[in-house]
Amino acid sequence: MSVEPEYDKRSDTYTTGHEWDGIKELDTPLPRWWLWTFFACIIWAIGYWIVMPAWPLVHSYTKGVLGHSQRDAVTAELKKVKAARSIYAKKLLSTKLNAIESNPKLLEFAMADGEAAFRNNCTACHGSGAAGSKGYPNLNDDDWLWGGTLKDILETITVGVRSSSDDTRLSDMPAFLTDQILDRQQISAVAKYVRSLSNPAVRVPKGAAGIFQDNCAACHGETAHGNIEYGAPNLSDAIWLYGSDQKTVETTISYSRKGVMPTWGGRLDPATIRSLAVYVHSLGGGK
Repeated sequence: MSVEPEYDKRSDTYTTGHEWDGIKELDTPLPRWWLWTFFACIIWAIGYWIVMPAWPLVHSYTKGVLGHSQRDAVTAELKKVKAARSIYAKKLLSTKLNAIESNPKLLEFAMADGEAAFRNNCTACHGSGAAGSKGYPNLNDDDWLWGGTLKDILETITVGVRSSSDDTRLSDMPAFLTDQILDRQQISAVAKYVRSLSNPAVRVPKGAAGIFQDNCAACHGETAHGNIEYGAPNLSDAIWLYGSDQKTVETTISYSRKGVMPTWGGRLDPATIRSLAVYVHSLGGGK
């Protein structure tokens, strides 16, 4: 409620005449410096509205006296970056693939460009450190389905695996159970044989090696060391794409695996694909 202003001895200040539940409001004005700062901010805001884009309209916005556009500024900056990149991109395309790593400046560009491309396009499957996960290859080791040379890696990135390109990498392992090539007992036996190649503790049933030779050796080789021409993995090491336990191996043999890697040719420009190949090759597993 409102009452007559009165003098408050304790604070040496008059009240405003406002009172709420016995609590009276002192008439304490804001510091003068604060008021001048406040007014200056108002003037600055009005000036900003005039010279800079500020007010939204139905289909556009006020451009301001200066006509500044952050979008145009970013576009201009990107053009500068692309212009600078194009110089090295042309050099990258004109240099023989196996000579890139011996050119320090070109290698530095390829590594930076390749790492950026990898993080934007490949980490979702292969992981930020390229260590892979179940069903997605580890790119740090020396186990390559389609070959680990620079040329092989470039080709795989370009055409993909079981992807949209007419030239895509293809490996069509039969689904031995679904296709009624082997029964469950035979699949269990050959799974144990395959597992025993990298784990001698696995007991192999009689005749399992013969089943492997009759059905698997054509692609994986008689010694099960694999064949990069078919994308057939080496089964004699301890590196497994989907897992090495008995159930997982039986599942792979029974139903096959049809993992897909995108075709990056056409999605990424040729220079970026080359940079990506160089980066992946440098991770440690490239041959």
